[in-house]
Parts: sequence; C-alpha cells; structure tokens
Amino acid sequence: MKNVYFIGIGGIGMSALARYFKFKGYAVSGYDKTPSELTAALESEGIGVHYEDRPDLVPTSVEDTLVIYTPAIHELRELDLVREKGYRVVKRAFALGEVAKGQRCLAISGTHGKTTTSTLTAHIFTECGEGCSAFLGGISRNYGTNLLVSDNDVVVAEADEFDRSFHCLFPEIAVVTAIDADHLDIYGDYAHVLEAFQIFASQVSGTVIAKKGTPLTAADTKATFLTYHYTDPGADFYAGDPHPDAFGHFHYDLHYPGGVLKDVRVGAPGWVNAENSVAAAAIALTYGLDPEAVKHAIGTFEGVKRRLEVHVNKPSVAYVDDYAHHPAELAAAIASLRDIFPGRKLTAIFQPHLFTRTRDFAPEFASALSAVDKLIILPIYPAREEPIPGVTSEIILKDVTAPEKVLVEKENLMEYLKNEPVDVLATFGAGNIDRFIEPITELLKNR
Repeated sequence: MKNVYFIGIGGIGMSALARYFKFKGYAVSGYDKTPSELTAALESEGIGVHYEDRPDLVPTSVEDTLVIYTPAIHELRELDLVREKGYRVVKRAFALGEVAKGQRCLAISGTHGKTTTSTLTAHIFTECGEGCSAFLGGISRNYGTNLLVSDNDVVVAEADEFDRSFHCLFPEIAVVTAIDADHLDIYGDYAHVLEAFQIFASQVSGTVIAKKGTPLTAADTKATFLTYHYTDPGADFYAGDPHPDAFGHFHYDLHYPGGVLKDVRVGAPGWVNAENSVAAAAIALTYGLDPEAVKHAIGTFEGVKRRLEVHVNKPSVAYVDDYAHHPAELAAAIASLRDIFPGRKLTAIFQPHLFTRTRDFAPEFASALSAVDKLIILPIYPAREEPIPGVTSEIILKDVTAPEKVLVEKENLMEYLKNEPVDVLATFGAGNIDRFIEPITELLKNR
C-alpha cells in the first residue's frame, strides 16, 4: 500500500489519522465538503485536499490505495466509485482500531469529557517522558495538533460512541466519563446506548475506570474494575477539598489507591477540567507513571481548543468558546464559567447541533440554558441531517427562563453583537459557530 485517501478528511478524527499516515510515509490526500482551519493546516503539511466531489482525483491504483471514510458522509460520487472499483474501503473507526491493534491502547470513552480527558492523558505521558501516540478529538493547546507520535507502543485514543465506533478498540486501560442518552438517531433509546458501553467495557483487557454513578459495574468486564469521581470519597480516585484560586484554576488533593497526592493544580481553568484531570490521573497512575511527575504534568496542561477556551479576558469584558452541544455538557460548562467569573453577567450564544438531538432533548437544553443571564440562540446546524418538520431552535427557546432571550439568524449575529453590551460572553456548539470566534474576539478586544 502506497496511498491513503480520506473521504471527509477535514473531520477532527479523520485529520488525526491523515497526519499519522503522512508521518508513516504514505502519500495522503482527500476530499472534504468545505475548507476550514484544519484543512488549511493539512494542506500546509503537504496533504492534498480538494472540496468538490471529483472521482477523477481519487488515486487510480486500486491495489495500492486504502480509502478511509467518515460515516457522516452518505452520498458522494467518490464513495460510489471506490466501492464499485473494488478499493479497500474502511470506516475511520476501523482504521483507528487497526492502528491501535497490538499496541498498549489507553482509551477514553464517554458521552462527554472524552476529548479533554484524552488530551490531558496524552499530555501527561508526553510530559512525564514516557511518550505516546495520541489520536485526539480536539486540538491540544500545548502542541497545536490533534496527533502526537512516539516510538513506544502506547496509543492514547478517544473512543467515540457515535456509530458504535469504539467497538473497534480493544484497550488495555479504559476510562468511561459519562453514559448519557445521546446519538439516539443511531441507538434509538438509552438502553441501547448503555448496552454499547457494556460491550466496550467487555473488550478491555487490563482495567476499566468508570465514573462513579454511571451504570457500569464489575460484571460488565473481565478487567479490573475501578471508579473515579470529582468529589465522592467512595470512589477509588477522587479530588479532596477542590477549590479555585483567583484565576479559576482548581487545586485539590488527589486520593488514589496508592495514597494521596497533595495540592494538585490544574493548568486549565474550571471545575470541569479538574474533574477530567482526576480521570486522566487515574489512567496514568494505573499505568504506573510516577505520581509527582503526573502532578507536575497536570499543572502544565493548557487545555483543548474550543473547550472552555478563553479568547478575551479583561476586567471590562471576557469571551470564552466551548464545544458543548449536549445538555449535560452545557450545564457543566455554564457552571464552570460561573466559578471562573463569579458575580458577572453571562451572555451565551448557542447553535443547536442536529435536528434529532434538538428534538430529543429540547426540554433539557432549555433547562441548561436557563442558567445564563441572556441567551442568543442561532438556527439549528444540520450537519448530516435533513430538516424535521416542526423542529427548530424555537422549541428550545420557548422554555428557556433566563432573564433575556432572543433568536438571531447567523448572518445577522455580528451586527447584533456590535450594539450589545457584553460582560462575559460564551459561544457554545459543535456546528460552524467556530467561524465566529475570530470576529467576536476582534470585536471585543477593541471595546
């Protein structure tokens, strides 16, 4: 095999694999629907990317080409061509499973929290000198990439439950951060979501570390079964006396089966990052890394792009962006912002992601978003879906009890913000709301 061709190369998981195969010496190229910061980065690294459905741009040698595609893409002439011509065509999840096979896989799964936890885990292994190859679902602020490579056989992988992708991984150690109802377009109901996580746990060979309170039990796996929690002393790993400093960075004493690690400081602000750091430390300590080195690494962690990422922080105005797109994530992010900016007026801009998710969780979204002082909601970002009659952002907005709330069309957002008094502003969503980060940052920096 000489060529690896990606259909949907601009996705966060796909681009990490593309970078990995380029690093391994293959000729890498691919298609994506729209240019982005990520595709521009790939092109600057020597990976060919095009944005039109062009079957003539697929490498012509069938025997020498592996085609990796994302299940988010359904209808494409390029995809039809490679199937008709007999190319080896695999999903992203299968390719990641093949890369991890035969290596010491440390996998982080869960309906939320997995990107920060996996990025912090990879940072701990890198900073401690052990090293790892890591396939991340976000851009690490420490390294500016979603791929780390190492000569050893440790692979840190984000184990995604979408489309049951994580069933392609057979980890040595796995963390499960949360099991909430999500991706019901795939699973149908919560029982099937839970069943998928139980299957994943059954594939772990060494240790499963589940967040205390999730419905996983020792009976779901042949591996050693441990728990972690932010503050529950009944868990095997937990944070004692967690408290923020003046800059919103949390300090705590880490209790673990080997003892207590005193005064751990988390390098990224907010209690959500502190909770995720307990999970990452649990993996590192279970693996056998030195506790003091783990503590130091947690302190140097800068976070993940689009995860409570602070873009403006002046006494007069602050702006934070976050990827939250599920009610539980929104509630956690908003609570964290209240910790970081106590007593200040919080305005949130939220772009719902997917018609099905909006339909399935409208009351939960309304409840989570009611915790802000003002909500600006944008129309739904459809991603891979067709519209569903009657499902609009209005079905969330009508039940929001925040003091102020408004629906703004995407193309009118910047004009609206020009005249909007802002104290603390947050943008939330997994769609294309990230295109507003730069213009909003510029607008608020100049106030």
